[in-house]
Amino acid sequence: MLEEVRISGLGVIDEAVLELSGGFNVVTGETGAGKTMVVSGLGLLFGGRADPARVRPGAQRALVEGRLRVDPDGEVARQVSDSGGDLDDDGGTLILSRSVSSEGRSRASAGGRSVPVSLLTYLADDLVAVHGQADQQQLLKPARQRQALDHFAGPQFAGQLTEYQRAYQRHLQVRAELDELSTQARERSREADDLRRGLAEVHGADPAEGEDIELIAEEERLANADTLHSAATTAHEALLGDPASGSYDAADAVSLLAAARSALDGAAAHDPALGALAGRVGEAAYLVADVATELASYVQTVEADPARLAVVQERRAELARLVRAYGTGLAGPPDDGQGGDLAAVLGWAKWASARLGELDNDEDRIAALAAEEASLSATVAELAGRLTAARTETAKRFAAQVTGELVALAMPHARLTVAVTQAEGFGPHGADEVEIKLSAHPGAPALALHKGASGGELSRIMLAIEVVFAGADPVPTFVFDEVDAGVGGKAAVEVGRRLARLARLAQVIVVTHLPQVAAFADTHLMVEKAGDGSVVSSGITRLDDQGRVKELSRMLAGLEDSEFGRAHAGELLAAAAAERAGRAP
Repeated sequence: MLEEVRISGLGVIDEAVLELSGGFNVVTGETGAGKTMVVSGLGLLFGGRADPARVRPGAQRALVEGRLRVDPDGEVARQVSDSGGDLDDDGGTLILSRSVSSEGRSRASAGGRSVPVSLLTYLADDLVAVHGQADQQQLLKPARQRQALDHFAGPQFAGQLTEYQRAYQRHLQVRAELDELSTQARERSREADDLRRGLAEVHGADPAEGEDIELIAEEERLANADTLHSAATTAHEALLGDPASGSYDAADAVSLLAAARSALDGAAAHDPALGALAGRVGEAAYLVADVATELASYVQTVEADPARLAVVQERRAELARLVRAYGTGLAGPPDDGQGGDLAAVLGWAKWASARLGELDNDEDRIAALAAEEASLSATVAELAGRLTAARTETAKRFAAQVTGELVALAMPHARLTVAVTQAEGFGPHGADEVEIKLSAHPGAPALALHKGASGGELSRIMLAIEVVFAGADPVPTFVFDEVDAGVGGKAAVEVGRRLARLARLAQVIVVTHLPQVAAFADTHLMVEKAGDGSVVSSGITRLDDQGRVKELSRMLAGLEDSEFGRAHAGELLAAAAAERAGRAP
């Protein structure tokens, strides 16, 4: 419940305080005094759009602060706590604030902590229902009418709707995937055939990792076999001589090293340094002899082999074709930097095998999706049927209760009906179209609200719906901005009576210009306009009994000091007091 609202710098309001009570609170005042700013301030406090144009000229910002009583263990307290805020010391008071600068910057706080403005909107769902002329226009829209009916249906229906929406969304996903697979079946089949041909070619060649590098080296040796043989033979002869020549006079490296070793050994007795050098010469002789032996072996292995060279060249050409086709990143996944060699071909083959497995499973996947789609289609239809049945039953109760309220709102012959019809196909809310219709008098056809209800009747219908909602799922506070627009006479008295009855279930705040409505209030606040010729400002006063008589007299006759007006105002207040007390006026 709202206990107090402070407004500053908003429109014509410089500084104002609304001291509210439980029950029925009414706000009145002359035209242009700033009553609308009270509703605008409440809208801002609960997350409404911030309009810098509403900041009072000369003020840096508009500020609205509200003090509310809330359940310390309720959802509102939990959300505030989760955002880092706290309730006041008594554990049940929540302070909300909202400011809008003249530049358009908006800030919000809850429980003493800065919070996103969206949190105020979330809190409002559990705290307040604000209704004005715009909300009546919203009621004319089919989607809003369906939403109203679903809201009235209660939490059990909400659970059914959630279950339907889960099945509906899954059905959409499965159908989209099935359509995609079916539409692309030909392209995917062609892709699978191309992959099979490529894999057959790669598997037929059976390349081994690193084979291309080994073949390059082998081709180089085979192509230059004569050169290699001659070089190895010449080097061998230089190191160890050529026994096949039969000449023992030619100098070779091994013989020369042996002679050097012998000369040094002969003189080593005279100087140890020569002995060390002789040892090193001996090591060199052993090394040269070892190299000469390996060269002799190498010579035996090197020989020209044109047949083998042809085989190597043919194999290299075969692998080159594979690299051009599958190793450049053009025939498979994007090139990862290994393109252009045999490793890339082997990588493509691995990817192609996995991809082919996916494509080969398409038929099984399509069959599985088709079965799931059929099952989900049946589920969606069944759940939608349950929603239709629930809405149809709810529509009867809703129409009957709202019609009963309309009788009490001086529309005794009006009859409200709710038509639930089947739409083409299923949507996120089922297969139903909902339309609220009004039959203004017996025998009159039931027409859509925008055709069958006048402005005043639409206001009373809106009030009747809110009264019905309050009985089904009340919020702590209702705010109405001129819900009695277009209403007068006896109908205005009935509007006041119904608002007073609604106030037995929740706090009600009403901005009105009708004295018949204001007379039923438990708390009467008056917006006063003052001006010095250049600056206009408004303040809010809580009226006592004498102040109420004076204000109602003004509203009745335009003359607050009129004797007859005061008498009429006193009569209205007495009748309303008797009604609130449960006595006949």
